[in-house]
Amino acid sequence: MTAIATNTLESINPATGEVVGTVPLTPADEISAIVSKATVAQHDWNALGLEGRLRLMRPIADRLIEVAPEIGRLITSEMGKSTPEAQGEATYGASKFESELVSAFEAFQPEEMADEHTRSILYRDALGVSAAITPWNFPMLMPQQCILPSLMAGNCVIFKPSEETPLVGQAYADVLNEFLPEGVLQIVHGADDQGKALVASDINLVAFTGSREVGAKILTACGPDLKRVVLELGGKDALIVLEDADIDAAASFAVQNSFRNSGQVCVSTERIYVEDSIADDFENLVVEKTKEWKQGDPTDETVKIGPMVSSMQRDIVLAQLKQALKDGAVLRCGGETKDNYIEPTVLTGCSHDMQIMHDETFGPICCIQRFTGDEEAVALANETPYGLGGAVYGETQHAMNVARQLTPGMVGINKGCGGSEGTPWVGACQSGYGYHSGRDGHRQFTQVRVVSIPIHEMKPNY
Repeated sequence: MTAIATNTLESINPATGEVVGTVPLTPADEISAIVSKATVAQHDWNALGLEGRLRLMRPIADRLIEVAPEIGRLITSEMGKSTPEAQGEATYGASKFESELVSAFEAFQPEEMADEHTRSILYRDALGVSAAITPWNFPMLMPQQCILPSLMAGNCVIFKPSEETPLVGQAYADVLNEFLPEGVLQIVHGADDQGKALVASDINLVAFTGSREVGAKILTACGPDLKRVVLELGGKDALIVLEDADIDAAASFAVQNSFRNSGQVCVSTERIYVEDSIADDFENLVVEKTKEWKQGDPTDETVKIGPMVSSMQRDIVLAQLKQALKDGAVLRCGGETKDNYIEPTVLTGCSHDMQIMHDETFGPICCIQRFTGDEEAVALANETPYGLGGAVYGETQHAMNVARQLTPGMVGINKGCGGSEGTPWVGACQSGYGYHSGRDGHRQFTQVRVVSIPIHEMKPNY
């Protein structure tokens, strides 16, 4: 949670209400000068070339590994993520820094193409100055996914972490700035005013992760100048449990992916569709497994689920829950709340007449609806403007056949939606505009230029 004073942004622990720390609020009218500084620094940064930037940035990986436990503790303090999950995020991000750096380095190498008349070289050049506007739910990983490839491409970066987790953002930027030249990575702290000023400034790219509504506003604001935009937006991910699924495995996944990080994950399972013939057994297993989740102080390493990030987010989730119960959903377990905590909650008897099956919840509510036949399951899962992730549990080929009829950018078969090493993180429909990560995602942070050389004299073929 945060509180904004005149010149200061306070970070407040959502589990205790205590102030974790403060950062100076960036005056919105200073952002233009910050961007100008980045524009000047970008000339020399780009001139280093890919090899020079790789050499300079590679030592960051070891330094991140050193400070990962400290950043993990900060994640728990700032946004309430359980200790195992927070330490996992920080350690994973640090361990992946070098391999992602090399992946970006390889993705940006020139490519040669030729035919009988012409040899062409495709270069992937820097765009200039990019803005990274990142969320609070993964306050180290999400910034890294936007900042690392942009820097490797030769861009300078203005980083605005979420106002809910400014201390994690500052700690991450501080580590990188131990190695980067001045002006290459700068940080801006604040909320809406700072974000709007940054988007309106003389930048070349905006990489944003957050809500669909804010993403649409950024896209509109960037339209007049045709700025490059990469948006990872919200989701309403569906899990389909087919008649031939391993019910125990499906129930375990449903619980884990509904409640991890208190349901505050862009690819949380927010809708579950289960074949009617196995629904009783599946629902009972989900309730049984949910009751095993320990909730409490997120600094306790035995706790699996902490508080919501803020009272505002808690209230949004509770309003959806209250309306769902009013509309006829059956409360099977959970539903209680205290301070910023919401118990892991399972609802059955859900239907598409309920708003909770359409609006992004971003909280620990597991909603289950029954279906009969694959055709109905596909229709229900696709009845959404969102399209980030999804999962299908069932016999592999059967599940594959169903998955290929779904509209999200990423679908997992008997697993979560994340792909293998090197695949991009892709949102479809209104969950994404562009994409990031992997070779293809890294290339979103560059401008392609083609230089062509004649192999021999030729006449125009017209």
